Parts: sequence; C-alpha cells; structure tokens
Amino acid sequence: MLVQNSARSGPGRLPGWLAEEAIDAVLVAGPELPERLANGPDAVEGLVLLGGGFMPDDDEHAPFLPRERALVREALTVGMPVFGICLGAQLIAHVAGGEVTANSGETERGSRPVDLLAVAGDDPLFAGLAGYEELRMIQNHQDSITTLPPGALHLATSDECRVQAFRVGAAAWGVQFHPEASAAGLADWDRSKLAAQGFDRAALLAQAKADAPVNTVQARALVGAFADVVREECRR
Repeated sequence: MLVQNSARSGPGRLPGWLAEEAIDAVLVAGPELPERLANGPDAVEGLVLLGGGFMPDDDEHAPFLPRERALVREALTVGMPVFGICLGAQLIAHVAGGEVTANSGETERGSRPVDLLAVAGDDPLFAGLAGYEELRMIQNHQDSITTLPPGALHLATSDECRVQAFRVGAAAWGVQFHPEASAAGLADWDRSKLAAQGFDRAALLAQAKADAPVNTVQARALVGAFADVVREECRR
C-alpha cells in the first residue's frame, strides 16, 4: 500500500518501478486509510508512506494522521516491511519514540549528497549502494528527525541534515530524501517560496538534471531492494 498524505506529494516513479518488480502497489489517500491492516486475500504485505509537508502529529491539519500512526504502529508490531519517505520517515520515528522538529534548521532543497554510514553495508536496503562514494538524492524539507527512536540503526547522514536514513527493527526504514522524485518535477516547485528561503529554482533544476543519471540508478536500486524485502516477507 502506498499512502499519499497530500495532493502535491504523489508517488512519482514508485508505481512504475514497483510494477517492474511484480509488486501490486495500491495508492491510498490519507483520508481513505483503513482502521486496520487487512488480513486474508486483501492482506497488505508492505507499507510505503509518502511525504506531506507537515508534522507527523499535525492532526488538525490532517485528521487522518491518528489512523496512519496506528497503522504504522501495527506494522512495526507485526514486522511488516515499511518504507517511509520524508514525512513518512518522520511518522515512523515519531511512532517509535524519536523526535521530529519543525523548522529544525536542516532545510534542504534539490539534489543533495547523502553519505552512507558504515553499518549500511550490512543493511538489506542499502548494502547494494555501499560501493558509491555518496548518494545523490532529491531533498525537499524544512522539518527533520532530530532524535532517533531507541534502538534505531542510523544508516545515512549528510552535512546539512544528520538523519538521512534509519531502520527500526528488522524491516522498517525511513529516509529523509525523496527516491520517488525525478529531476523534472523541480520545474513545478514554487519559485517565489524558494527565493524567500535563498534558493534559485533554475539552479536547483540544473543540478538535479545533472545528477539525474546516478540518482535514477541509486533510487531504483533502493526501491528494488525494498521489493525484495516485501517478497521475502510474503514467502514467510
């Protein structure tokens, strides 16, 4: 199940890539989320939580968030594979006992470097990327995870944002960056809002396009590795 938290935070490249992996990905809008994860023939075998541009406990803005947090808590309890992106990562951290800070000072926009930590070399999702000196991933956030949940494994970092990727338990990952996003999407970002934060949209777009070949390979590998985890869980 792909959970879309806001209209502007769509699944991007994920549906196509998951289809290539023979994963039947159903997109569900936040307000349409079920109360519980389905069992039986309609069972959910994995969760992907997309971004949203608000805090994971901003229930007034997004009244469905208590249901989403409950689903994440259920998935963590049963060991279901979960992949959280931006807000999705922050939801996992929040539910698992970490801390997410609004306007944390770790604002990132556009294609930025991400450094894998040594432990990522043994991680089911990131091991295949360990040979890269750095990842190039699209970022679009001003809130961030400032304290990891107890027992979480810190997998990736950067100079601009300390927590770029982590794992909770055996099969729940959060990434602050956006593997679903392509360089072309930056052309639709709000030019005036970016300028108010000191960013030039044309420069961000040019950098993202320059990084697109390596970004596509790396992001595709990450999604493929998550698909492998889901398939392995289904076999069990």
